[in-house]
Amino acid sequence: MSLSNINRTRGGALLAVLWLSAALSAIAFAVATTVRGEIARTETTVEALRAHYLANGALDRAHNYLLYGAGPRLPDGRPRFWQPGQPLLLFPFPEGEAVVEVIPESARLNVNLAPEQEILQLLLALGVPGPHAAQVTAAIIDWRSPSPGGDISVFDRIYLGRAPSFRAPHASIEQIEELLSVHGITPELFHGRYDRLPNGTIVARAGLRDCLSVYSGNSALDINSVEPEVMLAVGAPPSAVDMIVTNRRLAPITEAQFGVTSTLLGSSAGRFRVGGDRIYTLRAFARPRRPDGRLSDLRRSASMTVQINSSLSPSGTRVLQYRENTPGARLRFEVWPQ
Repeated sequence: MSLSNINRTRGGALLAVLWLSAALSAIAFAVATTVRGEIARTETTVEALRAHYLANGALDRAHNYLLYGAGPRLPDGRPRFWQPGQPLLLFPFPEGEAVVEVIPESARLNVNLAPEQEILQLLLALGVPGPHAAQVTAAIIDWRSPSPGGDISVFDRIYLGRAPSFRAPHASIEQIEELLSVHGITPELFHGRYDRLPNGTIVARAGLRDCLSVYSGNSALDINSVEPEVMLAVGAPPSAVDMIVTNRRLAPITEAQFGVTSTLLGSSAGRFRVGGDRIYTLRAFARPRRPDGRLSDLRRSASMTVQINSSLSPSGTRVLQYRENTPGARLRFEVWPQ
């Protein structure tokens, strides 16, 4: 074999080896990328699972704190667990941190008892245009009001044209989620929405779910938990609402401070108080802790509505509703740095 043939053979073999090395490198890179992606996804799933258990564990502990009440006291006189009017419970765990909001149902308007004008003002405060707000108000009133003689209402005709078709119950609303079937109420209006401020910050806005309830009565509204839109709906001055919301994000308003706060509310002061009745929504937000000790950016939420001092339960409490990762859930207080 000539020298030139030998060189050509060696060159072809070297080229084949180079191509094989490139192919193997590409395969190795693809496998490594896939593995890294799967590891990251698994880590996120594990973090989400940990946050889920943290949120539910915090809910159970907060539930017990409500049962213990204000009786047990620390040596300095502060409540050992919880007292009416306390809107926030902080729970540091080895695996992370959880915050539980204690929201009295009395912080919301009763959807079955609220006057038509207050519902209209609430919708306007939520940013619903005037004509649409008037139509939704009429639809809510029609939904909860008896139909004289069983006549088909204007809104019944709309519902009968849907698939599947139905009529309004023309009776008291039993679950607030019924509003999702009311004409003119969109999921965004019910659950709330996110708005972008001029500086680019995204902020959560309340929905009807946060402002209306089937469990509240005609009692005064809890000043620490009531939504700003509800305050506006019952006649509170906008300047007073802004000041109250700013102040309570830093620290809850106490009984001692409420006297000064009520002077800002003018004629609507009688609609507010500190604390609630016997039905509360406990809403937990949890963040797991990373191996380096920092809190994860991942959050999970869970909530339940409980009735305390209930004669219908041997334990003295009833869980009326449980939700997990509800759309639009947001923390009202500045607890974790942004």
